[in-house]
Amino acid sequence: MDNIRVVLVGTLYSGNVGSVCRAMANMGISDLALAGPQICDGWQDAVKMAVHAGEILENRREAADLAEAVADCAFVVGTTARGGLYRQHVKTPHEIAPELLRLAEKGRVALVFGREDKGLTNEEIGMCTHLIRIPVHTGYTSLNLAQAVLLCCYELYVALGVYEPPCEKSLPASAGDKLKLTGMWRKMLLLIGFMKDDKADHMMQGIQRIFSRGVYTDDDVAIMMGVARQAEWAARNGAGVKAKGSTTGGK
Repeated sequence: MDNIRVVLVGTLYSGNVGSVCRAMANMGISDLALAGPQICDGWQDAVKMAVHAGEILENRREAADLAEAVADCAFVVGTTARGGLYRQHVKTPHEIAPELLRLAEKGRVALVFGREDKGLTNEEIGMCTHLIRIPVHTGYTSLNLAQAVLLCCYELYVALGVYEPPCEKSLPASAGDKLKLTGMWRKMLLLIGFMKDDKADHMMQGIQRIFSRGVYTDDDVAIMMGVARQAEWAARNGAGVKAKGSTTGGK
């Protein structure tokens, strides 16, 4: 990702630049270049929107035009929402991300994003070796600049394969423990008056269905057993309070 550069062409609003910095930081990219920026509102919004990505904003490079901004890049990847003869070889960010990572091992890759109001010119598109189009609803194809940057950088980050989702630490509950849990709840629900003997089999089918769909781990079973023990203790010691308005117990 160190060989990925985000290039913003002719950017008008500093808040968008700040938001782009934040999106880049989220995905581990830090090289930002502004090509011919036309900032019309000062830089206060950029600082505010960058939040904790201020270092990227401070270290940005500014160039007179796109050619200067990508002069040291081996591959230039333009983004476009418009169609046309010279924009037909577009790929989605998801499709192209693995290829761009392979290219980044050989040389610097520039991800180029156009102006907020009119995107990249045909001349600028002509400088690109690859083109990206983000799939959107045909009724409204224009994306916010920072959103477009985030989507493209996200696909690159995912393609790296470094993200490891959190996994459940507790071991899967055994069938024996689940059966024991169901028995405890049957006993407890009868004690607290949630159901009567003639309705118990029917009600426990519903309880068992809930358990089978949602009680997966040792920790889950331990919690549910604890609830059953406490409710049973409360019922035996006169501490239980019958829920008002309950219609599920077959009364």
